[in-house]
Amino acid sequence: GSRCSSGASSWSEPRALPVPDSPNAVHEVEKWLPRLHSVVIGPGLGRDETLLENAKGIIEKSKMKGIPIIIDADGLWLISQQPSLIQGYQRAILTPNYMEFSRLYEAMLRDPVDSSDHHGCVLRLSQAMGNLTVVQKGERDLISDGEKVVVCGHEGSGRRCGGQGDLLAGSLGVLAHWAFLAGAERTNGQNPFLVAAFGACSLTRQCNSQAFQKLGRSMTASDMVAEVGAAFGKLFET
Repeated sequence: GSRCSSGASSWSEPRALPVPDSPNAVHEVEKWLPRLHSVVIGPGLGRDETLLENAKGIIEKSKMKGIPIIIDADGLWLISQQPSLIQGYQRAILTPNYMEFSRLYEAMLRDPVDSSDHHGCVLRLSQAMGNLTVVQKGERDLISDGEKVVVCGHEGSGRRCGGQGDLLAGSLGVLAHWAFLAGAERTNGQNPFLVAAFGACSLTRQCNSQAFQKLGRSMTASDMVAEVGAAFGKLFET
């Protein structure tokens, strides 16, 4: 059946927690929350009503504990239907593609996206959501916390893999936790979640580039995952 995943990021290996389609699912996940450093909601979620209700409950419980929350895929559809669920929670990061972004933008601002002003639209959506971090994925990733817009144009390849967004969301779960621990004093005064988002976008693009160099157009998202260690070392440890 369908499953919702909550990602636990730490210095140890992240784990995925299966959430059954059952009324006590939120309670089951809540028992894990004291041990979780971040939560990723959306990849593989689907739009089953029970699962969406469970996702809502997990978001609320995570907010109560101040845990960073990454929302992607069908989690974004849920937010577009009920923005108040995450609005104003500045430890959340939304990672929409263009279609998901358009849906969120129209839900919040009651206007269509201005295709001549992508930067301004990302800034305005972040502000409308209460200055939480928004990552609009695309040819170049646009990232805003409502104060500024940062562009990640790190070179990837001409091949975008299905599942690539899951890699971005998962890596962002780890980096958001690390950046949150570091605080603004160790991110040169920048919003730690803005820095984490830029890092995750760069890492995903670097994995894409390395996998493409080895495998060309036959590469898949799993091949990108295999490049995470080397890509991380190249970007952040040299």
